[in-house]
Amino acid sequence: MHTAAEDEVHDEFFPFVPTPQDGSRWQAPADLEQHLYKLTRTGDTYAYLRAVVIEGAYYPVRIEESAAAGEDTYPMLTTDTPDGHTVATVFTGGLLPRPHPQLVYEYATLGELAQRLPADVDFLAVNPATPCEQIFPVDDEERDAWVDLHHELFSSDELMNRVVTRRTGVMPTGPLLHGLACGAHLCFTNGDAWNTTYWHGMGHQGERERLGEWWDVHDREDWLAIEVRLLEREVSPWYWDFVLGARTALSDGQGSRVDPGQWRDCVKDTLREQAARTGTTTDDAEFADFVAHLRALVGKVLRYESRFRADGLLPPDGVVRSIAAWDIGRGSKMARWGRGARYATEAELHASLERASEAARAVYGSWEEFSAGYVLGRCLHFDEEEFGSWYTTVLDAHRALTTTPDSPWLTVPFDAK
Repeated sequence: MHTAAEDEVHDEFFPFVPTPQDGSRWQAPADLEQHLYKLTRTGDTYAYLRAVVIEGAYYPVRIEESAAAGEDTYPMLTTDTPDGHTVATVFTGGLLPRPHPQLVYEYATLGELAQRLPADVDFLAVNPATPCEQIFPVDDEERDAWVDLHHELFSSDELMNRVVTRRTGVMPTGPLLHGLACGAHLCFTNGDAWNTTYWHGMGHQGERERLGEWWDVHDREDWLAIEVRLLEREVSPWYWDFVLGARTALSDGQGSRVDPGQWRDCVKDTLREQAARTGTTTDDAEFADFVAHLRALVGKVLRYESRFRADGLLPPDGVVRSIAAWDIGRGSKMARWGRGARYATEAELHASLERASEAARAVYGSWEEFSAGYVLGRCLHFDEEEFGSWYTTVLDAHRALTTTPDSPWLTVPFDAK
């Protein structure tokens, strides 16, 4: 965990959003809060509760208590009212404030909250001090009802594979917003809002568990190392872009479509030239196997591109010039994951997003090109030409991101600076 910088210290521990007093309707930060606002105005508390069950919520924890918590322990910040009642507070995702150095938010389903709320809690305040505030009594019967509703309504899969856009408190057009848009594929897959730097993700511990399980990142030093490698495009194998670059060099030199045999020969000849310059032996089985692997990679790329064109991911004569987007896109999201885990400072988050933006614009000319590079990188990494879910799910993301009206790729110009 990092030491908070001076510019990270602020007064917004909890959201405070006044209700409009002039009769105007409140502009909620996202669809869920807009729906809850409507239900608050109509007094439909049961429908409100069901909506919270479907999405889950976040509860505040002092950061030192979170750090000291053992397995299966869930510290939670509660307050006592003047009349002697204990109140637990939760917020839906769109209302979460800028991360504070002394406080974190943990995500829980309502079924989990039924188990985690301390025994002495009398009331659950959902989105207090906002226009969509609602208060629920807490007793054994209510907790049982929450668990039943959880089993009936909650599905983590239903929260994924969607475009989520914040309408308030977002970055203006510029490098930060562009850098956020570079992570759109993963935001879609995880069902996260793409256009906010106020990142809480799966909650503080959830983000740490995600990074540990998927990236072997367990502390600030691990995060710094992987973020640098992603933004410098050093996580994916170097030879993927080497093979694509050989075709680009041939195409640029001769001004025509490159024959596959010519492309394979260029890969082989260039490898041998590089080996000669560096004094690397070329007469052993290891080098021969590597050359054969890269020549075979040409065919794999061609088959993927053929499928991409058939599925509309590439234009009829389109090719993928670089898989840089696979690392850049993950680097954009890694910056947010690191901030949610409190491995990254706010300044490092912003700097990483700006670097992602710059790297993307240096390689690609449009979001469609960026997306095709990302998809090919993911397929080379995971799919093994099965054209299974590793491909079909990211194809669905591409289609949604290029057609949904409030998608980042239809609202953020690719050349935005």
